[in-house]
Amino acid sequence: MPGSDRAERCVEALRRNPYPGRGLVVGRAADGRALIQVYWIMGRSDNSRNRILVRDGTGVRTAPFDPSRMRDPALVIYRAMGATADGTHHVVSNGDQTDTVLEALEGGHTFEEALQRRTFEPDAPHYTPRIAAIARAADTGAYTLAILKAPGNDPELTARQFFTCSRPRPGAGHGLTTYAGDGDPLPPFEGEPMDLPIPDRPLPAVAAFFWDLLDQGNRVALAAKRVDLETGSSEVHIVNRHGGAPASGGDR
Repeated sequence: MPGSDRAERCVEALRRNPYPGRGLVVGRAADGRALIQVYWIMGRSDNSRNRILVRDGTGVRTAPFDPSRMRDPALVIYRAMGATADGTHHVVSNGDQTDTVLEALEGGHTFEEALQRRTFEPDAPHYTPRIAAIARAADTGAYTLAILKAPGNDPELTARQFFTCSRPRPGAGHGLTTYAGDGDPLPPFEGEPMDLPIPDRPLPAVAAFFWDLLDQGNRVALAAKRVDLETGSSEVHIVNRHGGAPASGGDR
């Protein structure tokens, strides 16, 4: 498969990264019949680690594992995966920009136009990038990824970078993370999106593949979503560090 060497390097880099932060992957299933989205959260603080992912209609949201320990929900509680009302577009992101994009799409605007209204997260000194992706649940499952960050860690500036894959190859995808690694302040992700494989496995095993790449001490939760390109039906599988056994289910 073209690009497989780079995909292997990206997989190994992700495996060795102690703290990539939140991340997303979007691509085409190995059988070519579905689009795949993956989202994970990691955490260094108790507030970040005190979270789980839960089903939210046709999507996924973050929720506190122990509400009594949740200090500030502003940047840690949000809808991470969602879809337009007609099911034609599926969005994944690391914050409430998921809602910004979905509201814009319902109003006739584009993914890119929606993100022109947003910047990085206001969490000095890190200024965590906002990452997002949109995929079309038809034909090839074409998708676009975006990252919004503060160049040079300057909060007066916002760089918005977009990457579009119009004809995804079966079994291949692209990913973004918020950080390049651990640090203080945390260094933002740099360069082109990662080439990442979409394993030829059932959805729970796809989720397990990416979960196993993440640092065991810092990983918190992960969701994988499969959307059939012909019927539009979807299923979600969630793995939580807290909260018992993984959860699976279909949307419709």
